[in-house]
Amino acid sequence: MPPALSAAPDRGQRLLAIDALRGLVMLFMLLDHVRETFFLHVQVSDPMDAHSVAPELFFTRVSSMVCAPVFVFLTGLSAWLYGQRHSRRDTCAFLLKRGVFLVLLELTLVNFAWNATFVPATLWLQVIWAIGLCMIILAGLLYLPRPALLALAVVIIAGHNLLDAVVVPAQSPWQPLWAVLHQRAYIPLGELTRARTTYPILPWIGVIALGYAAGPWFSLARAPRLRRLCGWGLALLAGFVALRYLNAYGDKPWASLETPVRTLMSFLALTKYPPSLLFLMPTLGVGLLLLAAGERLGDGRALRVLGLYGGAPMFFYLLHLLLLKACYLLAVQAFGLNQGRYYGFDHLWAIWLWAVALAALLYWPTRAFARLKQRRRDVAWLKYF
Repeated sequence: MPPALSAAPDRGQRLLAIDALRGLVMLFMLLDHVRETFFLHVQVSDPMDAHSVAPELFFTRVSSMVCAPVFVFLTGLSAWLYGQRHSRRDTCAFLLKRGVFLVLLELTLVNFAWNATFVPATLWLQVIWAIGLCMIILAGLLYLPRPALLALAVVIIAGHNLLDAVVVPAQSPWQPLWAVLHQRAYIPLGELTRARTTYPILPWIGVIALGYAAGPWFSLARAPRLRRLCGWGLALLAGFVALRYLNAYGDKPWASLETPVRTLMSFLALTKYPPSLLFLMPTLGVGLLLLAAGERLGDGRALRVLGLYGGAPMFFYLLHLLLLKACYLLAVQAFGLNQGRYYGFDHLWAIWLWAVALAALLYWPTRAFARLKQRRRDVAWLKYF
């Protein structure tokens, strides 16, 4: 998760807007993880299947599309802001240490929160692992001139779909490396377990580099910064609509289906693993517009509440995963399996209600931890959460 930024008055509204945006997408993430925990029996294999999935489930999943792109983009942006108060050498060291920390955290506590065992049958290499590796790589990319870093980011994001047809078989010695970079695959790790590269990192390297390259916008005055955020956000959305309509490049094709809603679903059924060009364009565009909206809203109560969720991102992430797993295991013990292989809710509205209840419950410990971080800046390990 991106290093949390203080919303102290001397840093201005721009930093509160960043924390608030992070907090907002974390609540979307909470909703998606409640869905993954208590609604697996309904989703079959793909909750983004425009042909078969119920529209309400499809659009619930769509609401979480901004999460990973915004997380990774804000990681790059936060690294640039960190670098304005530290030397490049110190910034690189921080990125390296935090990146290694996140990778180790994914392999241990995060996987335990998903599997409820320290040696699972499958180690899921997901978003925290991907952000950690991207931070390690960004530490080396910081030595590039900003134009070169921006060009590299654009080339990776726009061009990586040209590699979609490259599939390395499991028998190849290059398969683990390619699985980490661009191909979702299982990597054998001996007799006890295996790894699954859910988040291949190549496009995410482009996103974190793009976030870092956008950092200088936040040294501008408010008006030109807002113009750039809104302008580029709208340009990404318009570019997405045009490129998606052409069905020429950037993702699997969409089709005109039996109803307008199903056709819209097909248009929005985008590839997240790894994220396609057409997945990243609208999600980053929406993220930029939300960032601009956060600055325009001032420091109202709603923004400050969201900022508290975003002020302790890793704490919230770990706590919500552990709480969800505990709730699921307790439900199974109390009520048994009521949906085939799963315990689950009968209706999607229960997922939304449960997500709202958990968000309210987690507000208080997250606020307490965020305030502890503000008070105890002398405690080095707190900044990692």
